[in-house]
Amino acid sequence: MNSSEDAVSRFYFDHLENGRQDKGVLTAECPFCRTQEGEKAGKLVVIINPGAYFHGYFRCLSRCVPGGFPLWFAHLIGLAPDAVPGYDPDRDPLRQLPDYPVANINGEMRSCHDRLSDEILTRYREMGVQPELLSELQVGYNGRYITYPYIQADGNCYSLRCVFPERPEDYFWQGDDRFSNDPFRIFNVQDIERCADGTLFLCEGEDNFLTIRQQGYPGVAVPHHQAFENIDPEQFNAIRTIFLVTVHSGEADAAARELAARIGYKVRLLVWAPGTPRNYSLADLAREKGKNFRQAVTEMIRRANAFSPFAGPEREYARFLQQLAGRGEGAYTSIQTGFSRLDGALEGLHGLNVIGGAPKVGKSAFAIQVASQMAEQGIPVLYYDFENGRQQIYQRILSRLSRLEIRQLVEGKLQGTERQRFDDAAAKLRRMLNVLRVVNDRKLTPELMRRHIDFIRHETRSKYAVVVIDSLHKLPFKDFNERRTGIDAWLRHLESIRDELQVSFLVISELSRGTEKAYSEEPHLGVFKGSGDIEYSADNAMVLFPKTVQKQNGDGDKRSATLWVVASREHSPGPVASYELDYPFWGFVEKDVEPTL
Repeated sequence: MNSSEDAVSRFYFDHLENGRQDKGVLTAECPFCRTQEGEKAGKLVVIINPGAYFHGYFRCLSRCVPGGFPLWFAHLIGLAPDAVPGYDPDRDPLRQLPDYPVANINGEMRSCHDRLSDEILTRYREMGVQPELLSELQVGYNGRYITYPYIQADGNCYSLRCVFPERPEDYFWQGDDRFSNDPFRIFNVQDIERCADGTLFLCEGEDNFLTIRQQGYPGVAVPHHQAFENIDPEQFNAIRTIFLVTVHSGEADAAARELAARIGYKVRLLVWAPGTPRNYSLADLAREKGKNFRQAVTEMIRRANAFSPFAGPEREYARFLQQLAGRGEGAYTSIQTGFSRLDGALEGLHGLNVIGGAPKVGKSAFAIQVASQMAEQGIPVLYYDFENGRQQIYQRILSRLSRLEIRQLVEGKLQGTERQRFDDAAAKLRRMLNVLRVVNDRKLTPELMRRHIDFIRHETRSKYAVVVIDSLHKLPFKDFNERRTGIDAWLRHLESIRDELQVSFLVISELSRGTEKAYSEEPHLGVFKGSGDIEYSADNAMVLFPKTVQKQNGDGDKRSATLWVVASREHSPGPVASYELDYPFWGFVEKDVEPTL
């Protein structure tokens, strides 16, 4: 498109006298410069390139007014907003300004600026920043610290950030404490309004912003990338494109991506070239490149990645093929519970598996046996226990493996074959603990669970891991009165972890009582307690349905239960197997389901 046919270009041609265009830049006399008689006004330049991010951005080379986009130009020249191309009358108005105090520190700001020393000016010249820009933004010096005035939307300064040169970690705030905190910690915040319907930079660090501003770009800055988490995305609703640039570090990049996810599609991340030193900044780049700095920034803009929460199509397809091939690998197919009928019905333990059962039916004993049998195979297992305690879990494993009662283990009076069985079982348990971790942390969070999974996979050098949770209803959540929503939120997180980290879950759930206050209903999804989302979250929903609980001579019990698959994404529902508790050794024996008459 010819720039003269573009609405934004015509807008400037119509309102600037004696304008002439050369290579995408319109130059005209500045209508805002106040000159004495006989003196010429400064030059106003406008980027006229419909395909460019900064199309329509104007600035006075004499810095008589701050630059901006057409809406800001119209405001300065006294035009109604509806005269501006693309003006949206239905756009939400800018948020109401807060009640600013009567007292400000504008005088201290100007005093510090007047104290800029030759040493500080030389420091800025080395990064290409000239005194005229420092004067425009009133950057100053108090004799020891560089002062950055955080001028607010009303045009006054209420706080200065004072930073020791070359030691950015040494800083303090001066002025009104209220304006030394969020949401007021945005340097040059007025550019957000000036750049409505346009583009600006969002920089980490004031000096990095100054190097960009010196090249004629608009923008704002925050003191450090940690401030990104407190930025309100609604501040940027009127901005079309945001170039987000940080120092070169993993922490800063992660913070930038988190902010970009909150702001949305309009963010483009400036990416540092491979091999760039850690903590390298735009100020460093300006010192290194000198007169070629603008060209280097232009190249970074060209390569800037449009932020998206989605993987690219090539990467997504490659990941699909990788995971498809992975399902045929031995490491995936070997994720077996150790119960042959259950493994045959579900093709191993994969995805999010929820198992419910009445109290005392043996849910915990079943889960402990599955976890220990998988650990025996060398599969990494995280067992989150909120029911039994670590010691009891280990005792039950040792009792099952040795076929010795827990009473005998505690007494320790073992001889002959009993001693041999104990030694063999203890050796197995010791090996299991290389891959089995029991966690009792009642402050568990989804993020902490993710870190635990990363740790155990790294320690065991395994691609996959299994997580057992006993139980879903005992997982920590903030408000006991919001138990239902807390449980459903945890299920959402478990789904996410399953997909992101290739984790298999076995999660114990409580059941609701039947109409006669007994756990006697035929297994179905409705028997799960306190969470309708199990139906949507679980890959396999199972119930241990009690058959018998028979006391024997007062010294033990004979428990028998049938495991039912009541819902599954990939497998047929129905009874899987019968499980009899091998009391007092805390193990289940798997048997075929008895046919019904």
